[in-house]
Amino acid sequence: MEMKKLNDRKEFRKALVLFNEYEDKNSGIISDVAINQALKSFTNIEDFQGGSYIYIKYSSRIEKNCFILASLIHFYMQCGDVNRAEQIYNKSNNKTMGIYGAMMKGLIKNNMLNETINIFFKISNPDEIILILFFHACARIGTKETLNLVKKVLSNIPNCYRKNSNILTTAFDAFIKCGDLSSAELIFSNIKRNRISYGNLMNAFNRNYQPDKTLDLYNKMKIDRIKLDIICWLHLINASANIGIISICQSIFEQIPMDFIENSYIKNALIDMWGKSGCIDKAKNIFQSLTQPDTIGYTSMINSYGLNGMGIEAIKLFDKMPRELIFEETYVCVLNACSHSGLVDHARSIFFNIINKTEKIYTTMVDCLSRAFLFEEAQILINNFELHHSPSPTMLTHDRSHPRSKDIYAENDKISNELIEHGHQFDSAWITRLLDENETIASVLSGHSERLAIAWNFVANPNTKQIQITKNLRICGDCHQVTKLIAAIRQCEIIVRDANRIHHFYTNGQCSCQDYF
Repeated sequence: MEMKKLNDRKEFRKALVLFNEYEDKNSGIISDVAINQALKSFTNIEDFQGGSYIYIKYSSRIEKNCFILASLIHFYMQCGDVNRAEQIYNKSNNKTMGIYGAMMKGLIKNNMLNETINIFFKISNPDEIILILFFHACARIGTKETLNLVKKVLSNIPNCYRKNSNILTTAFDAFIKCGDLSSAELIFSNIKRNRISYGNLMNAFNRNYQPDKTLDLYNKMKIDRIKLDIICWLHLINASANIGIISICQSIFEQIPMDFIENSYIKNALIDMWGKSGCIDKAKNIFQSLTQPDTIGYTSMINSYGLNGMGIEAIKLFDKMPRELIFEETYVCVLNACSHSGLVDHARSIFFNIINKTEKIYTTMVDCLSRAFLFEEAQILINNFELHHSPSPTMLTHDRSHPRSKDIYAENDKISNELIEHGHQFDSAWITRLLDENETIASVLSGHSERLAIAWNFVANPNTKQIQITKNLRICGDCHQVTKLIAAIRQCEIIVRDANRIHHFYTNGQCSCQDYF
């Protein structure tokens, strides 16, 4: 039919002109197909008056035809008239899969997701489209409750759908959105993998602090010969930044196509990556290559300076930043930079000139004052904060030691003896629990994760000149002092990225943070 061809080509107004001609010539014998196509045309141009005219004029025929009825429900849903769509749906005695599908799709469009799920459980033997719409609604809600529904429905679908790529792909998305990455991974191996599915799983791994799995996916993409787009490269760069190991960052950087390197989103992500891996000069070079840095570019560079103990440089760049580009995260990063470099006066000046101070900004300023032992001033700031929930300054937490190989513990003991020979006294102030009978201050502090990681590096490569460690907790004061000594004794540069910043421990026994941590 000519109207259908025009609709398929998205020439909806031409289709309606043709329909009007049919009406003028054949008023009494307009076919159901023509009525259905006219409704589709009005739906696509969102002409509420035109579609309503069709319903009023041909209501008796429409209500007897389930195909047109589904199109009518879809029309009202697209136009946002959910009540009218529900009235038509409730009046229909013969609810087909098409009618159910139109109703569910419309409810999803109008963000009525729980109602969508309620309809699903009224349907006997749902088809492919209905299952896809159900999983999509669950994905949009993304709660533990909907996760359980997804698992329940997926485990009970007919055998004919168990290998259906469309259903599995939507269920895969639902598992990701509901936070069940283990189930998503299981399905991932059974669906047709493409850039989108890879990208979604990469993003999920990054959000759930599993950057190593993002890098594993990249290797699988190469095996599947799937070409990465900018979004996938951004996920990879972010994963590398979270790992913070220079060799990994360099490897990923060298594989990015040259035409992508010039993309501003890629450059902003690279600034963050190099900053978090301690390569501040590389971050600076990328930033300087930006013709017109945006908010993310400036903020990433300011944060990179702050992480690497270059507070003055962070402030200088902040002062050069156009005021209209400054947002909450920019203030947080520059205040953090001041905090980690002991620049309290600069932090005060910046803080008191901020017009709209958020909880996050208050929290960062409180942290800055606390690090400078200005506890009374910090308390006044907390008391002045308008909201009831108070800021959360950094708390020191300690890793628990766990069994390692005999070689690692032997090397750790060797390092401890060297430290004692050079005058180090283990500081019990950094132990937050009672000691067991078989423990000493030295044995507990020597069991901290960074101490064991350093020992492992020397076991793996006794002559190493650089060690890089990433940990998810803030480094304790004793470990900080110890690492300065180890770097000097072993003449090995040690880079530690903790929860707050990057510490460069140099062979002269100094740290880039200048003991502000």
